[in-house]
Amino acid sequence: MMQPSRRRLVVGISGASGVIYGVRLLQLLRNAGVETHLVMSKTAEITFAYETRLKIADVKALADVHHAIDDMASALASGSFRTMGMIVAPCSMRSMSEIASGVTTTLLTRAADVTLKERRRLVLMVRESPLHTGHLRTMTALSEIGAIIAPPVPAFYAKPDSIADMVDHTVGRVLDLYDIDVGVAPRWGEDPALQRRPAATDRSN
Repeated sequence: MMQPSRRRLVVGISGASGVIYGVRLLQLLRNAGVETHLVMSKTAEITFAYETRLKIADVKALADVHHAIDDMASALASGSFRTMGMIVAPCSMRSMSEIASGVTTTLLTRAADVTLKERRRLVLMVRESPLHTGHLRTMTALSEIGAIIAPPVPAFYAKPDSIADMVDHTVGRVLDLYDIDVGVAPRWGEDPALQRRPAATDRSN
């Protein structure tokens, strides 16, 4: 995978449940020396009101650059804008379907399409259950064209003490796919005492 001169990662937040995953990614990447570019759907802004106490302005401020969902002239819409790839966290069924078809109507899905066409890493944290055959076929199609489907499934072997621990482990493992270690994912077979943990102040919701 071609590496840009600057480490840049696009973070998309769609309207599916689990917007805290996108927030936590932005928080961790801010301290990891990675330039973040955020694009958030209008439905995501509604989901934030249901699931968190965060203000949308505060979420946008976590990113180095925020791009409006309808700004199709944004740098993210062009493959010439070099990035490490994109994470959609969470990824709704609608966004997933648009990305799979290549018929995109928002900057979020256009940026994901660009990521695929440029052969960069695209990770979709798909949020839905149960899944019908249409969902599964769409996921298969995306995997065949290069996307990584990474549903936010909690790992219990790490003996999490809280939901925040489960969120951290999930996003930590997703960032592993970009070779970004933020020290929040306990690793099987390693001494937990030797693994870095984030400061408690990093966790806001």
